[in-house]
Amino acid sequence: MNPSFAVTSLIYALLCAMPAMMKLRGTAKMRSAAEHFGIPWTRFRIIGYLEAAAATGVLLGIYWRPVGLAAALGMTALLVGALIFHRRAHDKFGEFISGLVFLVASAGYLGIWFTS
Repeated sequence: MNPSFAVTSLIYALLCAMPAMMKLRGTAKMRSAAEHFGIPWTRFRIIGYLEAAAATGVLLGIYWRPVGLAAALGMTALLVGALIFHRRAHDKFGEFISGLVFLVASAGYLGIWFTS
């Protein structure tokens, strides 16, 4: 196992888990986001389950790499969707910078996945 890949996977899994936990716990910030985007809370919360699945998949991907790839591709699709929703809501750059940072992290993970 490549140690840098394992460390990168751990960091990326934590990045995936952070917003997942906020959604699954139903924080005020996430409930407000759901309302802002016009998404019913029950549907918005599903995104949290998908993010948690991505975090789990990335961790499993340390040992079985195809699972990590699938998880990262899924998370990347979620992030692209999030950025689309931010644009549709006419959000300013500061309101979706975290989504861009997470997307860059996804690209970084995928880059290391393909090169290690």
